[in-house]
Amino acid sequence: MYIGPGKKKRRSSPLRVLILLILIAAGLYVIAQQPHWSRPFRPTPTPTRTAQSYLVEGQAFFREGKLDEAIEAYERAKEINPEDATAYVRLAKLLTLRGRTSEAVRQAQRAVELDPESAEGYAILGMALDWDGQVDEAIVACLQAVKLDPNSAIAHAYLAEAYADKGRWERALETAETAVRLDDRSVEAHRNLGYVLERQGDYEGAIAQYEIAVSLHPKLSYLYVSLGRNYRVLGDYDQAIAQFQMAIEVDPNNPEGHDQLGWTHYHRGDYELAIIELKRAIEVDPEYAIAYAHLGTIYYVKRNYEDTIPNLEQAIELGLRSEEYYYVLGLSHVYLGECDKAIPWLEKAVEINPDSEPARVGLKLCGE
Repeated sequence: MYIGPGKKKRRSSPLRVLILLILIAAGLYVIAQQPHWSRPFRPTPTPTRTAQSYLVEGQAFFREGKLDEAIEAYERAKEINPEDATAYVRLAKLLTLRGRTSEAVRQAQRAVELDPESAEGYAILGMALDWDGQVDEAIVACLQAVKLDPNSAIAHAYLAEAYADKGRWERALETAETAVRLDDRSVEAHRNLGYVLERQGDYEGAIAQYEIAVSLHPKLSYLYVSLGRNYRVLGDYDQAIAQFQMAIEVDPNNPEGHDQLGWTHYHRGDYELAIIELKRAIEVDPEYAIAYAHLGTIYYVKRNYEDTIPNLEQAIELGLRSEEYYYVLGLSHVYLGECDKAIPWLEKAVEINPDSEPARVGLKLCGE
């Protein structure tokens, strides 16, 4: 097949090349004059955070009373460096203050596994065990802390608290006073001396120690709760309410402040205000068992048995056990004519205390 001659190539005109170069230069100039925010974004690499940075952040949050944020920081530190006992120790302490005692015990146990020579680790383990109701085990852990560091104020402070919960009053007071003598600036030492005095009925002495603890760390809500509790025992409801309101102010995420404020209104006879605060406590923490128990008790006093029953059942389901809760729940069913539901609860009260008079009355009303 015949193919004719191809087209001749055009030669580039020098003028065309010059014009093209001028246009390119002009374009580059326009781009250079644009503000930096309109240019294409090129992400710059950011350094990875260290476990130590989260430990520092956690301490800062703790000083501000932001316990939940501090817990999160320590969790992150633990994730980055799971072999560092410090994160576990600090986390265990804050979990205990938040009432998450079973979890706190596990974290503290891991801390002493990682660092068996840490007096602080054993002291916090003792604190967590004591608040979890394992008093004998708490004493053993705290004694180990004292053995590792006889000059540790917190080891003596938590040992004193455990001794008080065991009813060893003389040993508790002596140990608490030792803690303060070792470190007069220790929040734990003054707080736990106050606790020992409170358990022994010296409420004014307890208040004095709690006030020192508050002055040392004014952002900890549980210190205000302790103060308010003692003012309530002394019948000074105005001061008690003021302290519980301070507890709520410094830590709105702590249900204990609302619960104790509600319980104080109840003791004062202001049932409706009490119910409002107790419901707020449950809103803050739907698993805060004692608030359900207090709410159920108030409904019972108001003879509102229909609302007494679900609240006390919830408290028991969340782990509370007491003769009073069992017989109040049983009697509520009795007064509603439900003896078949009442008898099991009344019998549980008798199992705890064979001489439980309210439970015996309820069983008699049901023909048992």
